[in-house]
Amino acid sequence: MLVGVPKEIKNHEYRVGLTPASVRELTSRGHQVIVQKNAGTAIGLSDEQYAAAGASLVDTAKEIFDRAQMIVKVKEPQPQECAMLREGQILYTYLHLAPDPQQTAALVKSGATCIAYETITGPGGGLPLLAPMSEVAGRMSIQAGAAHLEKSKGGMGLLLGGVPGVEAGHVVIIGAGVVGANALQMAVGIGARVTVLDKNVDRLRQLDLVFGNRISTLYSNAHTVEESVLSADLVVGGVLVPGAAAPKLVTRDMTSRMKQGAVVVDVAIDQGGCFETSHATTHAEPTYLVDGVVHYCVANMPGAVARTSTFALNNATIGHAVALADKGWRQALKDNPHLKNGLNVCQGKVTYQAVAHDLGYEYVPADYFLQ
Repeated sequence: MLVGVPKEIKNHEYRVGLTPASVRELTSRGHQVIVQKNAGTAIGLSDEQYAAAGASLVDTAKEIFDRAQMIVKVKEPQPQECAMLREGQILYTYLHLAPDPQQTAALVKSGATCIAYETITGPGGGLPLLAPMSEVAGRMSIQAGAAHLEKSKGGMGLLLGGVPGVEAGHVVIIGAGVVGANALQMAVGIGARVTVLDKNVDRLRQLDLVFGNRISTLYSNAHTVEESVLSADLVVGGVLVPGAAAPKLVTRDMTSRMKQGAVVVDVAIDQGGCFETSHATTHAEPTYLVDGVVHYCVANMPGAVARTSTFALNNATIGHAVALADKGWRQALKDNPHLKNGLNVCQGKVTYQAVAHDLGYEYVPADYFLQ
């Protein structure tokens, strides 16, 4: 198969779909890989390294999209990239379609076979291709929150870990999944007071066993969310409903009553966000104020630590990329029900139920295309 890797064009996005090591995995199995020049140079992956791994370098994204049978990316295709997709082509990347009707419409129109990293499942449950970026974003949420609590960045002027004789800041983490657990690790590590909320009591029990009296755990409901948010200096939203739009757990009314200069970091913004006052921002302009509360809602947080993120992502994605190239998408999906769960759009149809439901499309199961 001819596999293409274009340079990412989203604002401040420096990750790359395949590392040279991943390229070598494919070329060693007889596949051809074409990589856009300078696709990885911003994170120290040179064109020479790609060439040494067996890739051919090309000048433009258009050539990648014109020639490749499978496109491997990181972020969802931008409008000009969607316009270059064609029927029969495989797109393998993050998509996050539920909160993005324009992108969904463009992919439906393209006729391409679109496989989303974030809905591919794992043998033990979970979302293994989303997990590494959730780990990065969870850890970054505390870094970003701590930085934006500084007065010069719009915050209340609070040092999250405190100092002897001065109370530490209060971090509230909504959602105890991969994002929440990694945020929790970082927040405890810098000495903050931490409250974590989730509906899964077994998960809260696990965290309590690990962290003991260094954290507080609460069952998540409207009352506990409101109480916690109003006492917080930093709130991290890490709630995920796979493939669907995130639930709005923190209302505009709650935000209006938060402390002046408090910070919210909405890690769920890729799926529309779990704060009613959230809208997506970029690394160029990461924050905005609502009722005196700083909102950090960057839709590609891991892009800020693009080198770490690229290697972590490739560890998770390369196995399925090899399967798709070796077998073709139909056979690869027939052989692996977890990969099949990644099919979101195929030949003009929406094949992921949550996306179809949220955006008003007819749902066509993946099996329809695998007979």
